[in-house]
Amino acid sequence: MRILVIGGAGYIGSHVTRAFLDRGYRVTVFDNLQTGLRENLFDDAQFVYGDIMHPEQLRSVMSGGGFDGCVHLAALKAAGQSMLHPELYAQSNIAGTINILNQASAAGLSPIIFSSSAAVYGAPQYLPIDEEHPKEPENFYGYTKLEIERMLDWYDRLKGMRYAAIRYFNAAGYDVQGRVKGLELNPENLLPIVMETAAGIRPQLSIFGDDYPTRDGSCIRDYVHVSDLAEAHVTAFEYIVKQDRSITVNLGSQNGVSVIEMLERVRAITGKAVPSVIVGRRAGDPAELVATSARARELLGWVPKYSDVDTLVSSTWKMYEKFAKN
Repeated sequence: MRILVIGGAGYIGSHVTRAFLDRGYRVTVFDNLQTGLRENLFDDAQFVYGDIMHPEQLRSVMSGGGFDGCVHLAALKAAGQSMLHPELYAQSNIAGTINILNQASAAGLSPIIFSSSAAVYGAPQYLPIDEEHPKEPENFYGYTKLEIERMLDWYDRLKGMRYAAIRYFNAAGYDVQGRVKGLELNPENLLPIVMETAAGIRPQLSIFGDDYPTRDGSCIRDYVHVSDLAEAHVTAFEYIVKQDRSITVNLGSQNGVSVIEMLERVRAITGKAVPSVIVGRRAGDPAELVATSARARELLGWVPKYSDVDTLVSSTWKMYEKFAKN
């Protein structure tokens, strides 16, 4: 079968591409390389340079590719930046997705596996967070993801375009076989920032608050290995092909790890001091965010294989130690 992966040269997209290739799919990557990297392109996948803001480029690749489905990972994703420049996120995430949906509809391309986010939920009203949790995004990035999910639902009802909305919690780690070569550009998540500090790229790690009502006072988050995420894209596609119905699922490890716990495991595994400093809380940071992935287990048989803390840390350090300055 043939799959189009839009945004397949990025951090998550390259792992998704690899997962489909490993299962014997024929994959075409469509990417403008704005945040994706040529190092993340695989010889056994085709590559088309293109931009979702140009419908004619989407039309060209979709109409002639004979694809059995599409994975949509192309988006701006910095939550803080989205609050400063909502116009960029509206244009790229929402308008860009409209282009994808319209061209996919014209080409009869379905299903679409969509890269969504736990940011659609906002502050937790209960834990663990399930798919029925109220959706009240606290940043414009999360708003764009929720609006895209709503559009997908309408295209499903009106056009018969099946979809999976996969709500990631905190993606982390790298391919354990080392086949993804490029480092994520401008990371904003904890683990790569800790790794940049361990490698001497950053002078120190800022821990935003140590007075939360958690076991060590630092925030707790749910980290899921990017290869486990990638595998879920394949199983979601296969589920929809078989069942002919759309789904929405959370993907998380279901285990909370605190900032300080993650830092200590990085120090132990890398052997680096990793300087850190406690600073004030960030506005809008909840004390704890943990998912339940029961629906993904039930529908997709999805069980994370690599999302334990030591594998997350060791697979990431294998990438960053190549760039270590100390």
